[in-house]
Amino acid sequence: MTARVGVVVNPIAGMGGRVGLHGTDGAALSAAVARGAGAVAPHRARRALNTLHMLAPSLPIITGDGQLGADHLTGAGWTVETLPRTGSGPTTAADTRAAVRAMVKSGVTLVLFVGGDGTARDVVEVTGTGVPVLGVPSGVKMHSGVFATGPETAGETAARFAADPARIGVADAEVVDLTEGSSPLMFGIAKVPNISGSLQRAKSVTVRADDGELVALGRAVAGEMRDDRLYLLGPGTTVAHVNAALGLPAAPLGVDAVLGGRLMAEDASEAELLLLLRRHPAATLVLGVIGGQGFLLGRGNQQISAAVLDAVGAANIEILAARDKIAALDPPVLRIDIGDEQASTPITGYRRVRTARGRSTVLRIATS
Repeated sequence: MTARVGVVVNPIAGMGGRVGLHGTDGAALSAAVARGAGAVAPHRARRALNTLHMLAPSLPIITGDGQLGADHLTGAGWTVETLPRTGSGPTTAADTRAAVRAMVKSGVTLVLFVGGDGTARDVVEVTGTGVPVLGVPSGVKMHSGVFATGPETAGETAARFAADPARIGVADAEVVDLTEGSSPLMFGIAKVPNISGSLQRAKSVTVRADDGELVALGRAVAGEMRDDRLYLLGPGTTVAHVNAALGLPAAPLGVDAVLGGRLMAEDASEAELLLLLRRHPAATLVLGVIGGQGFLLGRGNQQISAAVLDAVGAANIEILAARDKIAALDPPVLRIDIGDEQASTPITGYRRVRTARGRSTVLRIATS
């Protein structure tokens, strides 16, 4: 039987990232639009689909109408069946589920979806473990194990799987989600193409029994801070120890700005960070690593954009990570996925990662 791939796009996924929101569900969409957010998913969808089409130009596609899929199949030569959409106005989770339900009924080999963890939950609610899925990472949060490491990798993986699904086979992957102030929660298991190195791992939910080393590291970093320098403190529990050492609150999923021991901005957007950097060009960016995945940029911290990185400067980035996070990386590489490969080039290569007070290691940073 000829393989067919179902394609569904959540066109609003990821819009909240640069404007300092932590998702685009429900009322967050209106808030993102009010803050001037632009669409993210369509561009990332086209990157994945262009790669898929280049590698498998005759592969039949079944997709949603308009922004749910068909609008993103640019170029000539596609073999496409378009599913009608019953509703109107902005797309919803119900539209995603309805499209996937029709794809499953038609017997697709793989559901390729574009979105974040919320979209993954909607898709897998329909597919269960009966039909393999693959995510093009395009949300604010991508902590599930169903996502490829980047859009082009998603297109390549889909093409390889569709060419010989029986030989490649499938593997289990966790679908998790993360909300403000919570630990990641597992919502289900999905089947994904079994291609090593193509998919990210799910965010680690391990709780450290002893974080004394990180407390000491946070104090060391805080003690090194200069009063005349702006510090941008990224999200995550590791960097939060720096905030704690300064006696300042930490936005668990956001970026804080500190100058002279004072909190200048909490949970800042890209625009707020750029404004601060124009006023205080001498700056340092302190980043943590997502446990299990090894992502440094592009997962839950999209407000740290290419423009922010250019303003800070590649030489002014500090990376902090617990030793157990580093030891668990397979392969031992830190990844960035900020949607602008040229801008991300200056911070790739080998860089120092501080793991404890007075201790560090060197890891390679690569684009996804």
